[in-house]
Amino acid sequence: MPFCCGCCDDSTTRYEYRPIGQPQQPSGFGARHLQTVLLFFGLTMAYALRVNMSVAIVAMVDRHAANEDFEEFKWDERTKSAILSSFFWGYVVTQIPAGQMAQRFGPKILLMFSIGICALLAILTPLCAHVGGAKAVMGLRILQGLSQGFVFPSTHHMLSRWAPASERGRLGTLSYAGAQFGTVVMLAISGVLASSTMGWPSIFYISGAVGILWAVVWFFYGSNSPAEYRGISPEEREFIESSFGQQDHSQKIITPWIAICTSAPMIALTISHMAHNWGFWTLLTEMPTYMKEVLEKDIKNNALLSSLPYLVMWLLSFVFSPLSDFLINRQYLSRVVSRKLFNTIGLWVPMVALLGLAFVPKGGSDLAIVLLTLAVGINSATYLGFQVNHLDLAPNHAGTMMGITNCAANIMSIIAPLIVGEVITDPTDPIQWRNVFYIAAAIYFFGNLTFLIFGKADVQRWNETVTSETNVPSNVQNNQMTNNTDHSD
Repeated sequence: MPFCCGCCDDSTTRYEYRPIGQPQQPSGFGARHLQTVLLFFGLTMAYALRVNMSVAIVAMVDRHAANEDFEEFKWDERTKSAILSSFFWGYVVTQIPAGQMAQRFGPKILLMFSIGICALLAILTPLCAHVGGAKAVMGLRILQGLSQGFVFPSTHHMLSRWAPASERGRLGTLSYAGAQFGTVVMLAISGVLASSTMGWPSIFYISGAVGILWAVVWFFYGSNSPAEYRGISPEEREFIESSFGQQDHSQKIITPWIAICTSAPMIALTISHMAHNWGFWTLLTEMPTYMKEVLEKDIKNNALLSSLPYLVMWLLSFVFSPLSDFLINRQYLSRVVSRKLFNTIGLWVPMVALLGLAFVPKGGSDLAIVLLTLAVGINSATYLGFQVNHLDLAPNHAGTMMGITNCAANIMSIIAPLIVGEVITDPTDPIQWRNVFYIAAAIYFFGNLTFLIFGKADVQRWNETVTSETNVPSNVQNNQMTNNTDHSD
């Protein structure tokens, strides 16, 4: 899952944490805010380490595009696409088990090793490219994907311990905003670094070094829960822990795997997530190449312009989130209509933009940049669509469901760049790029159409699971959720 929209504030969901006599919210900057800031920069580094190859590979295959003093590799489009997709070959493997491991071993240690190992491997990228060529780089990127598979499940688990119900939307939004921030920063500075005296290897050296620095800071200041953090005040700890009610973590919730996997709304949600990832990662991984070869931008302008759509996406996420809350809470729209409306905005508006982009002639850079910015920026509306639908359907199993849909969706992140490599034999030919945009537009159309027909936003019957120790529904047994007829977020 790539970002939290802020809609998942449990204070307004149907099954909500509503303890009696909750202490007053402490004022000032507290330990929970420190954890949020650390998570923000952790996700910043995770995405910086994920997307650094997108710009770097432009300089790696064409020394004239950046500093000419550094090594050049004769990789064709198919090889480049394989390298760009290889990260996700490892990433999909650890998605589902990561949540279980975060619960067993604690999210702190998993986050530290996840980002720390990925950062160390980034530093080794230039050496691997020099010694082993494309195969070595692909192997390294697979290992980076394996390590990063733990990032989002661990972050979810951290927020479940640290974000009180009344602040979960705000703290969650601030934490996950780091993902788009990392994309913007890395794409923006990569071109400058590649053209500097340090050359394209500095993209990997600097992002890797900062990632290791984050892991060190996280080791000293990150904490699994308020109970384990020595610097927290008694008032703040009581405020956070009381918001969750009486929880018995010794009870094990049974996951209804068959019910989840055969649920029509869940299948529609998964298809929509897969469609989103196809278009999103097609543009993210291939945009620098498109800008260089078709729009004829040098690598400095290329990197800056490539980051612009993600800056817009980051900013719009803070616009769509309160708008969705306003429409639902004022009962202008039902929850399901809101989900489908924002999902349609997030997938079909980019679809139209891609169709327009397909007819932009070579050298028509201004219009192309506007359409690319629209295609990516408006995509943030999906944060209020399918990306929060897990919580609508089954709040008790939202984490597991996210692991399932994120695993399936990131298979598309693997396939999409490979398909581009097959379609594009001449990267300077806008006609071939037209076919890439057609494919992405068609997948956007089908993904949202499925969500419109089969998507739902009410709690499903299989949300009421039974723990392994008793025959009492888990939400009743833990006495941590109360039934509320309000279906707003």
